[in-house]
Amino acid sequence: MTAAEENTESAPREAIAHAVREDILAGRLVPGDRLREADLARRFEVSRVPIREALSQLHSEGFVTLVRYRGATVSDTAGAAALELVQIRRGLEVLAAQLAAERGGGDVADELREVVELGRSTREPDELSSLIVRFHTLVARASGNHQLQVMLGQILHRVSWVFDQQIEIRTDASWSEHAAIAQAILGGSPIQAGYLMGEHIAKDEALVATIRA
Repeated sequence: MTAAEENTESAPREAIAHAVREDILAGRLVPGDRLREADLARRFEVSRVPIREALSQLHSEGFVTLVRYRGATVSDTAGAAALELVQIRRGLEVLAAQLAAERGGGDVADELREVVELGRSTREPDELSSLIVRFHTLVARASGNHQLQVMLGQILHRVSWVFDQQIEIRTDASWSEHAAIAQAILGGSPIQAGYLMGEHIAKDEALVATIRA
């Protein structure tokens, strides 16, 4: 099989995975919903092969649960898996904050300042959720480490989903913490930035731990 043929075959799988992922993140599909191959094949007008590949990809990302003989369902955001996800996030985000501080915010310094100001003045839950993801995405970009940015990008979407499903968004306290982290990054203080980020994510871990059961 040529490279061109492989790319042609992977395109439907990627498009299907993207569409289903967006449905999950937007709440159009909720934990426990069945994802039947036949229904998805009709929806996307493809055979079951790219459907299976897309579901397998979403399973590896944690959005879908695959059970032998039962098929695919939207994953449950509660339980130990959610806590493990936030624990992984903490390690990566501490590293991102430290690297970002070494670069003084890099080429996204102004955007970091802007998103903190927006977060402090906004009270709409949907907007706040978006701004939280944007802040942490910017910190990853500021790190200058592309692989770290890719890994955190995947995790941040899943973490946002967990919090949207399970936990009320915190406003004033959360954005005071974001402002302090941004100040440490922009001031070029890696140790302080890493410590503050670690403390910030630890609070998320504590919240997720309360909903494990």
